[in-house]
Amino acid sequence: MNTKARTLPRRSFFAMLPALLTACSGADVLNATVPSDTYRLTEALAYGPDARQLLDVYQPGDNPGNAPMVVFFYGGSWSSGERGDYRFVGEALASQGMVAVLADYRLSPAYRYPAFVQDSASAVRWAFDHAAEFGADSRRIFVMGHSAGAYNAAMVALDARWLAAVGLSPARLAGWIGLAGPYDFLPIGDPQTRVAFSWPDTPPDSQPLRHASAASPPALLLAPLRDSVVNPQRSTAAMAQRLRASGVRVESDLLDGVSHVTLVASMAWVLRSRAPVLQRVAGFVQSSG
Repeated sequence: MNTKARTLPRRSFFAMLPALLTACSGADVLNATVPSDTYRLTEALAYGPDARQLLDVYQPGDNPGNAPMVVFFYGGSWSSGERGDYRFVGEALASQGMVAVLADYRLSPAYRYPAFVQDSASAVRWAFDHAAEFGADSRRIFVMGHSAGAYNAAMVALDARWLAAVGLSPARLAGWIGLAGPYDFLPIGDPQTRVAFSWPDTPPDSQPLRHASAASPPALLLAPLRDSVVNPQRSTAAMAQRLRASGVRVESDLLDGVSHVTLVASMAWVLRSRAPVLQRVAGFVQSSG
């Protein structure tokens, strides 16, 4: 463990974080704070034939078996990201007794919608098939994501087409967790997102909000109160309202004092006092499993 990183005052570290995360080494800075004694890591497991179809598994250091499993998808406008950059998320979930699966997926511009959703469904299929091998309970599998990854998680949980293609159903999920997810974003303005979704030929049913129904799994939806990247009212608040109106159990909150990026970064050890994201995730998983 990097003791220098852990002794840096948390307030100072948090103030520096937005600038750090815009640099190539931003994830390395966060991962330098990760304890090494809270998890066991199994890396680069294939869930498909493509070079991007790989995942890592973080098991709790003390796992008696039948733990909940959380399949996590990172953000990056569907055009960037590496599972190794989110070791701080894998450690955070494992430290709370969950088996964490962090999956890569095919990215734009080489691939367009729905490739990344199909990959997400395939990673979930892998999780169901291999849960017992890693001390997890296949009846307690959740999907989770941040930003673009929260979109992937939402589509897997809400639009039955994707899990049906791999022989599963959203009803098999114990719940889904979205951090600052974009659930309703047509028309598309962001250039990278336009490419990823082939705008203006984006199908309307690519929007997760359209698939919220009484059949949806329970949800935990968190976002910054003021998010300059994804509109929290249009996406998180609207999704929570739609699901509740359909009779689905939903926990939701718009958190002050965090941004689009620092919402997920607050799961890192050095920043956990800044926002209760990890506590909310752990509580939701425990109450839903």
